[in-house]
Amino acid sequence: MKITEIGAYEAKTHLSSILAKVERGRTFYITRRGRRLAELRPATADGGRPAFGCDQGRVVVAATFDDPIPGMDEYSR
Repeated sequence: MKITEIGAYEAKTHLSSILAKVERGRTFYITRRGRRLAELRPATADGGRPAFGCDQGRVVVAATFDDPIPGMDEYSR
């Protein structure tokens, strides 16, 4: 799907109708003088935050994680 670019003035003037389109799944780049400033897209249902434990089984902490780092003795005095 092509993302539509709209100027900041147009976005301000037609915000309600643009939000209705976003609600239906459309995405817009908001520009000022032809330069992209923002992306307006549908929010994720969970607010975009990862769920607790979502990486369970994918992240592994080595058994030596808490071992002293060789050569760091002089820094820990």
